[in-house]
Amino acid sequence: MKFSRPFCLVLLLAHASCSLFAAEAEDEGIDIQGIGPGQVEFNYETGFFMTTNDFVARYQGAVLTAHRAQGNRITGEVEAEGAVNLQYENQVWSGDRLQYNFFTHQIHTARFRTGKNPFFATGDGLGANQTNHTYAATNAFVTTDDVEKPGFRVHARRLTIVPGKYFVARDAVLYFGNVPVFYFPYYRRNFDRRQGSFEFTPGYRSSYGPYLLGAYNWYWNEKLYGSLHADYRLKRGFGGGPDAYYDAGVLGEGTVKYYYLRDHEPGFLIFTNGLPTSSTNGVPIEKDRYRLAFTHQVNIRTNLTATVVLRQESDPFVGRDFFESEYRDNTQPGSFLDVNQRWSNFSLDVLAQPRINDFFETIERLPEVKLTGERQQLGVSPFYYESESSVGYFRHTFANDLTNSFAAYRADTFHQLLLPQTFFGWLNVTPRVGGRFTDYGETHGVGTTNKEQQRWVFNTGAEVSFKASRIWPGAHSKLVDADGLRHVVEPSVNYVFVPTPNKPPPDLPQFDSQLPTLRLLPVDFPDYNSIDSIDSQNVLRLGLRNTLQTRRENRVENLFKWAVYADWRLKPRPDQGTFTDVYSDLDFKPRSWITFNSETRYDLNDRQWREANHTLTLTPNSTWSWSVGHRYLRSDPTLGPDSGNNTILSSFYYRFGENWAGRLQHRFEARDGTLEEQYYTLYRDFRSWTAALTFRVRESRTGPTDYGVAVTFSLKAIPRFRLGDDQNKPNLLLGG
Repeated sequence: MKFSRPFCLVLLLAHASCSLFAAEAEDEGIDIQGIGPGQVEFNYETGFFMTTNDFVARYQGAVLTAHRAQGNRITGEVEAEGAVNLQYENQVWSGDRLQYNFFTHQIHTARFRTGKNPFFATGDGLGANQTNHTYAATNAFVTTDDVEKPGFRVHARRLTIVPGKYFVARDAVLYFGNVPVFYFPYYRRNFDRRQGSFEFTPGYRSSYGPYLLGAYNWYWNEKLYGSLHADYRLKRGFGGGPDAYYDAGVLGEGTVKYYYLRDHEPGFLIFTNGLPTSSTNGVPIEKDRYRLAFTHQVNIRTNLTATVVLRQESDPFVGRDFFESEYRDNTQPGSFLDVNQRWSNFSLDVLAQPRINDFFETIERLPEVKLTGERQQLGVSPFYYESESSVGYFRHTFANDLTNSFAAYRADTFHQLLLPQTFFGWLNVTPRVGGRFTDYGETHGVGTTNKEQQRWVFNTGAEVSFKASRIWPGAHSKLVDADGLRHVVEPSVNYVFVPTPNKPPPDLPQFDSQLPTLRLLPVDFPDYNSIDSIDSQNVLRLGLRNTLQTRRENRVENLFKWAVYADWRLKPRPDQGTFTDVYSDLDFKPRSWITFNSETRYDLNDRQWREANHTLTLTPNSTWSWSVGHRYLRSDPTLGPDSGNNTILSSFYYRFGENWAGRLQHRFEARDGTLEEQYYTLYRDFRSWTAALTFRVRESRTGPTDYGVAVTFSLKAIPRFRLGDDQNKPNLLLGG
């Protein structure tokens, strides 16, 4: 076949262009640059290069640095020496001498160090298997401690590494320091996902005897993981169960927890005023004790969610005895199903709340449907509208059915108009008027006499407030670390008028009733949501907020925030005084490391303090910190028998050195001079993991003193506790 000269010329130009493009691509592929003095020598014909000074080489995400090297840019082979560091796919390889191919990513080295947090490996004779893209080494060890002499390591005769994915150690021995602890014929850990781990808490408690709490934390992937618990308490027996956390994508996510124990010494209980109480001669608690907790939440579509919470327990004290931290957060866990649909101005909730545990008092909602209208402007008018309407069937059940339960249908609807106005550019006035209608069905239950009835409620009022501020840019104080001052004052008055409803609360079945509380409840609707306790009101809520701000370290901080508020009842009911207690909330931060918090409540009628909570926290440096508090509550019959307290709390932390620290925590009841609770914790930092030895003494007012001691361990790479849990929930250090 013959070609014309022009056509041959085109072919030659195309070939030259392709060759030039390939050369440029190759040149652009491996980028080699010298660092500091010296230069990199190149032979562009053979591709050979050499550098005798520090350099950096880059190619498709791989970065290689060393003191010197030689190689070939055509084959991609590089032999580097002196402080060699190679980073590729978020994994780092280090050594004194390393052979690497930028194109095939094959590595050969006599002595190496590699890792991807939280695991690191060191070994000898690293070689590559090009068939399955793995690396093999001998006399290697793996650790989470990224230092030259780790305190914790797994030593293996043979180590196989798949970069970026996992490693396998064979004939491996676990060492703490230089002490062999455990032998693993086969040990595998992944670089690209979390790993399973064991947790052990040995200890002693007076109520348990010697005990060992164990758990294996397993991890399938980021959408499915959990724990398997296996515990032994000498006095109480064996216990255990699984925890699982799952994410099923569009089907939702949730948790499942189950724990069972055949308890040798479950104890006794009695019911006092409907509340379960420990006793030495009451009703015996069943030996088969368990706890089941299930939660699930799913986003069915945009703004439509469903939540299920199921908590079933064998008795009211299984949480107190074996899950102390959870029990302190919630002494009477409930179960419910809630479906919520949100729109721009409205939301619809369907709530079903059955009684699962018959030893807890429960308001059952079977179900309740609620439509809430958020505060919204009515077209272009100056008026705003808000509403709340609900309908449902309710049953009030009491603990162990010691009191007859009662049930009824109830439909309630509330609507309110508001007219927000601003006068003089600073005075905010919001008058409002609203009404409520509630329909009650006939009450069912033994001894009930309420028939079907309707209640009407009218309400009106207005809220007046304004905000004023002043700045003193030249104000400075070393005492309170102030650089300029800004004072903000916010007085407010909220007037509420509700005439006497046609049906007073005693004539109505009480489902959503007003419960005793330590804080001042809302006075206006719909924030006041004790629907069945609504009564007449003619009251002014007076409030005053003061904020003093300053500049510290180029940011604005509150030097103090102080809110004072109280109610002035213009026409009190027979069971009310003219004034409520005066409430005060104060946060004072005179220095960046000093914080003072105060909550007080003063009874104007009897001229006495009802409540006072104060906390002073000092954190001047990382060496020590101290938090001391006082909790005072005058006994109040509405809160139950012996509800008062006068408690002093203290938590002191001190770091003795780089690896040792301690914490002392105390709770002292000043009414009778009882040191109710003591914690003494000694911390030891082993670089890659930490240990804590905790001793506790707890004075029980219904039983013998409980002594406890335990040791907890936690890998820094896989923390066992959240930050601050050892101070806020010290019972976790005993396994609770």
